[in-house]
Amino acid sequence: MAVIDLSELNSTLAREQRVMGLDLGSKIIGVALSDVSRTIASPLEGIHHTKFGEDAKKIKALIDEHDVGAMVIGLPISMDGSEGPRCQSARTFARNILEKFEIPITFWDERLSTSAVERMLVNDVDMTRKRRKEVIDKLAATYILQGALDGAKRNS
Repeated sequence: MAVIDLSELNSTLAREQRVMGLDLGSKIIGVALSDVSRTIASPLEGIHHTKFGEDAKKIKALIDEHDVGAMVIGLPISMDGSEGPRCQSARTFARNILEKFEIPITFWDERLSTSAVERMLVNDVDMTRKRRKEVIDKLAATYILQGALDGAKRNS
């Protein structure tokens, strides 16, 4: 497979396949999953970065376990719309995943996703800083995936 446009997301999936969302943090990869109707994103887990090969094995195991048919990776575009080193890192991660196994991958502009989730956790949930650190990456992945799911529905 290859990197696909968001508008192609739903047409590449078999009936009831899920979509996985990834937030590529510096220490933890946040993982989220859609429901089988691809309407609602839910947090799954955070994968602590080790070596790429180990991270890829964990991601592949989750893909197999949850019948995932496509992946959305958050693309950390700068506020001015440019792509910096973090975007290049996300694109390299996607390319490396595609060398390990076949799955359609699309990107979603994740600007402010982590800060939006953190603001919600502080203001609405009143969560402690320690607990926020435990959940922020998988909730950011959920935010990214939900945006992509909504965008894919609008574009199909």
